[in-house]
Amino acid sequence: MQIGFHTDAFNSSYWNFEQCLQWAERNDVHYIECGLIDGVSWIHGLGYQPHVALYEDPLLLRRKMEGYGVRFSQVDAAYPLSGTDGPTRGLPYVLKSIPWAKHAGCPNVATTDGLHKPEGLTDAEAMDHMKRSYAQIVECAAAYEITVNIEVHGYFTTNPDRMAEMLAFCDSTYLRMNLDTGNTFIAGQDPVAFAKRFLDKVAHVHVKDVSETLAAAARGEQTGIAVSHCAIGDGVNADNIKQCLVLLRDRGYNGILSMECEGQGGPLIEKSLAWLRQTLSQLGIAEQVV
Repeated sequence: MQIGFHTDAFNSSYWNFEQCLQWAERNDVHYIECGLIDGVSWIHGLGYQPHVALYEDPLLLRRKMEGYGVRFSQVDAAYPLSGTDGPTRGLPYVLKSIPWAKHAGCPNVATTDGLHKPEGLTDAEAMDHMKRSYAQIVECAAAYEITVNIEVHGYFTTNPDRMAEMLAFCDSTYLRMNLDTGNTFIAGQDPVAFAKRFLDKVAHVHVKDVSETLAAAARGEQTGIAVSHCAIGDGVNADNIKQCLVLLRDRGYNGILSMECEGQGGPLIEKSLAWLRQTLSQLGIAEQVV
């Protein structure tokens, strides 16, 4: 398996993307995941946001990343597709992101639903228009040979039965799942049971712990958290993460484990990295660099 991280870790530090590349190089991490920005943002333009805009040239960015020994594992185009504006805002965003990802040398694009039940729609109506959106998304993804992952993050996707329906929207190898150990837990699900059910569909993994205080306050009340404010291994989800890693190992998963946690400018995510590397070693899982 390969270790990577989501640049969300450095949102609160107001790092830019290149600072994230520098962190990766210093810590011998070779895979990175970031959000995509469709348009311009003052905070991004001033260099205070660790994500990448679609107006940036993907080939030139790819060459810059190669200079740091880093490549994309996934780019995040996860504007909620379940709301009434999913087809008008989320769908075009994903469709623009797929060819960009291809030129950037990125194999995966993340998508998801909204955190809450969509206003003005029944569940059946929301599922129906997501199905139509994913039909267009997967057609584009197949043309560019990019895997589109449905991330476990929202009202529908943290419900395993709904996730199963969504993964069956299209009969395609290009529609897969991004397992998130933290979001399944905070939604009140069992991350191990969730992983076991969808092992054949997992193409990318977010490794996320949950602090004891957050779990006490929000478990079963939220469907997703952006990042965890505790180091991976220090929270109440650590044992579930280990069990998920065993399942993935035994299933032959050889993809990315993308760390998601508050970085605090480095120390917290470095502690997470040390725990994950130690845990992989204990479980007999080699850290690969491809």
